[in-house]
Amino acid sequence: MIFNKIATLSAMQQTGIVPVFYHSDVEVAKNVVQACYAGGIRAFEFTNRGAFAHEVFGQLYKWAAAECPELILGAGTVIDAPTAALYIQSGANFVVGPLFNPDLAKVCNRRCVPYIPGCGSVSEIGFAQEAGCDMCKVFPGDVLGTNFVKGILAPMPWSMMMVTGGIKPEETNLKQWFEAGVTCTGMGSNLFPKEVIAAKEWEKITELCKKTLEIVKKLKKER
Repeated sequence: MIFNKIATLSAMQQTGIVPVFYHSDVEVAKNVVQACYAGGIRAFEFTNRGAFAHEVFGQLYKWAAAECPELILGAGTVIDAPTAALYIQSGANFVVGPLFNPDLAKVCNRRCVPYIPGCGSVSEIGFAQEAGCDMCKVFPGDVLGTNFVKGILAPMPWSMMMVTGGIKPEETNLKQWFEAGVTCTGMGSNLFPKEVIAAKEWEKITELCKKTLEIVKKLKKER
């Protein structure tokens, strides 16, 4: 399925959670995606972290288009333009990176695909926004902290930010970030415990997603 920029960014903003996951076995990836989808997730980031990761992504995308029609699947850990083009050609509806690369922004803009670059300073966020990035990734979140987000939004309240790095599916942790003003959170290993993946206990991932989405919904109402 092809989703436009507005639909993609809206899904991230509404759910508040973007799972971040990689596995070299496409069957494991399918089960994780299905579990998250059943739990209410609608935007999912598959990271470019292993050999032939783009091939796994291509298979995952085709499967998800049929089995999880409302899921917006994107690619993460993309740092250069050629890799972005490869994933977009494979179906990626958004591209996320740990850093900001202007050349990568051009590739995404040509296809009207959201590019969410990792930024760690006011200037980086400003340059990314000038390059057409509607949302920026605060990364690493556990290093920069919530005061960084508050500091950015004070003079630049129009900024949309996704924080990634050390985010936990717990109310205490999530409350700090949403009170600071983030648009959504990117959540990796804490949402997918190794022992759960190893035991193939997919229903536990579904329940964790449901509970986390309920927490985020509550926090958004309180904000």
